[in-house]
Amino acid sequence: MNTSSSSPGAERADGSPILIGALAPLTRPGWVEAGQHLLAGLELAVHEVNAVGGIAGRPLELVVRDTAADPQKAVAAVDELAGLGVTALAGEYHSVVARAAAGRADALGLPFLCSSAVLDELTERPTEWVARLSPAQSHGWRIYADFLLGAGHSRIAVATQPSVYWASGTRILRDHLASRGGTVVELDTRALTPAAVCDELAGDQVTALLLLVGHPEPAVPIVRAVRRDRRLAEVMIGAPAGQPESAEWAASLGDDGAAIPFLRYLPELLGPLGTRVETALRERLAEAPSFVAFEGYDTIAVLTDVLRSHGTDRARIAEAWPRVEVEGTRGRIRFSRAPGIGVRQWVWPPVQVVDRDPAEPGRFRILHSG
Repeated sequence: MNTSSSSPGAERADGSPILIGALAPLTRPGWVEAGQHLLAGLELAVHEVNAVGGIAGRPLELVVRDTAADPQKAVAAVDELAGLGVTALAGEYHSVVARAAAGRADALGLPFLCSSAVLDELTERPTEWVARLSPAQSHGWRIYADFLLGAGHSRIAVATQPSVYWASGTRILRDHLASRGGTVVELDTRALTPAAVCDELAGDQVTALLLLVGHPEPAVPIVRAVRRDRRLAEVMIGAPAGQPESAEWAASLGDDGAAIPFLRYLPELLGPLGTRVETALRERLAEAPSFVAFEGYDTIAVLTDVLRSHGTDRARIAEAWPRVEVEGTRGRIRFSRAPGIGVRQWVWPPVQVVDRDPAEPGRFRILHSG
């Protein structure tokens, strides 16, 4: 890897800002709430770094671009940000979008610390330019499958939409459950109305339906239909991708949105740093922060450590990933190579299966940890 300081983002001593490109879905069809929480975490951490003098007297500055869940828009944003001289890229929530951004960052030689996207194949080839904080999908979704089996669910239906992300999730669930005697039935929501999904569930004798679909459409209508179908009173609804964590989900579904287990990446108890950051994020967001907000904060914590230790040259930042050891809001962060993962990976963030308590939908219950 070239370590020349001639690349954009190379060392300067004039007090000018150190630019960090930030990618997030901030408009539809992106998951806007996730993007807002991600950006809140990034901004809070930048504010705190600058409050203590920045990086060797230079402030951090986020240059934010909305990806709107569009891979092509993300690629264009990476090109623009690289031309603006950003030192590194941060963020992104949607896996397919992050994969497009990661591929372009790799091609340009631009360090990218991915905050939230989980798709295993974040890049087509192994790369030193990209690192990731969120767990790989295969790791988290296997933990979810173990939860299903432990709860007595071995015949599962998945309501799906066309997407590399949903297809990957279906494959992970099927392979993991099949090795333990379970089965997965796929229901294509392009061909089935919510009422037809209910008919299929009643005929297939499944005990759980997983929503591998977008939010709010078609996830919310499917939940309403299943909740109102007496034939399906004993069928558990699950959403491993995390839709039920959002305030919009709770507002749309009310009590119907409770008792739907999902994955989130938080420890059972936050340490002192996590507790302090949670309070600050709650004030900034005017609501409880999701795990995505903590991922945003931790992203800047890692980049700050790298910039202070290794400078602002892009190549040196990428070379520093294996040497990172940072106290994050959710634990000690170190990057390594995980089998089948082409990027530097935090192995592993904490993983929980949680749901909204039916007795108090604003409260989350921890059902399983991995």
